[in-house]
Amino acid sequence: MKDLAEVARFHEEKLRPIKLFLTDVDGVLTDGRIYWAGEEVGFGRFFSAYDGHGLRIMKGAGLKLGIISGGHSLGLLERAKTLTVDFVKTGNEDKRQGYLDIVKECGLCDHEVLYIGDEFFDIPLLKRVGFSAAPPHADPEVKAVCDHVTFRPAGLGCVREITDLVRLAQGIDPHVADFSD
Repeated sequence: MKDLAEVARFHEEKLRPIKLFLTDVDGVLTDGRIYWAGEEVGFGRFFSAYDGHGLRIMKGAGLKLGIISGGHSLGLLERAKTLTVDFVKTGNEDKRQGYLDIVKECGLCDHEVLYIGDEFFDIPLLKRVGFSAAPPHADPEVKAVCDHVTFRPAGLGCVREITDLVRLAQGIDPHVADFSD
């Protein structure tokens, strides 16, 4: 894997203005597999704690977090709640209006927004935002419109990789309290 500090320096001009971190869920925060967990829960997914910690670092640094997903389930909503995600738009594969609503509510410009997606219906957002990324399994047409294709796979650190790029480009310190703190 390439040195992430080197990659962050390469993309620094696009990463420094980022104030809103948006991501898809299935195939990005998860590896894309879903399972039926019963009527009360619906479809379930496995999420990575590693990705979640990266999102918490972003939140702690003052970035807004958002999920825009064509899928919808109780598990997805609970994960978003646990991560204190600011904006959650689910259940519609046409993600354009959800994106516009979030950006308007934040009062931001497109160049201040980052989006990670992996599917054809993510392309309009990937082409519009200031920094775009996709996991390595994304279709070639999706990867072609992205600023960065992650080294780490979906559901196993690809989101963390992008949070690390933002962290490095913006000089965000992932402070961990020591015994002397």
